[in-house]
Amino acid sequence: MKRRNVIAGGVAVAGLGAWALTRPSADLPADPLGAATAQTTTADPSSIMDMVQGSADAPVEILEYASFTCPHCAAFHANVYPQLKADYIDTGKVRFVYREVYFDRFGLWASMIARCGGEMRFFGIADLFYEKQREWTASGDPATIIEELRKLAKTAGMTDEMLDACLNDAEKAQDLVGWYEANAKRDDIRSTPSFLIDGEKYANMGYSEFKAILDEKIGG
Repeated sequence: MKRRNVIAGGVAVAGLGAWALTRPSADLPADPLGAATAQTTTADPSSIMDMVQGSADAPVEILEYASFTCPHCAAFHANVYPQLKADYIDTGKVRFVYREVYFDRFGLWASMIARCGGEMRFFGIADLFYEKQREWTASGDPATIIEELRKLAKTAGMTDEMLDACLNDAEKAQDLVGWYEANAKRDDIRSTPSFLIDGEKYANMGYSEFKAILDEKIGG
């Protein structure tokens, strides 16, 4: 199975159609992914903050580009990220920055919910979404998927009121899409997961490859 590929430039993203900012039904959040949004609002990518773990003074920075609907991203977060976190992030050797990529509205919704929990909750909710990815994406039905995401978020302590407010923030959704597009264009992100280690781009890899690169940079 190939990694998910990003179609960068403009608002052309794999699998997306033109969706207006108004809610498509009472059960679904606003969806800004599509050409219609460019005519409705102006995105402000500068309003979106990076989600970061680790010391600001760490000698090495890893920047991950990932999508909540990407199976290879889920595999990375299950099999590689925990050891990286224990050995490098939690020990102050690596500053880890996570940036979302949006292949589809489902990944955007997951991102909006995870960010709704704030910086303190974000990575815990993200881990939960990756762990349960097969379950909440299985139906392919938008109404079912949003309900499954809401159920998972509630196990992390979020309320219906919090979720309603976040998922219906169309301006924030548009800002997130603009932020993603600017990031992907600047860093030439064409697939996920992709990594920038001290600014140098790498494809997906296992823990041993990460360790070799990080140890060389830290040791040097």
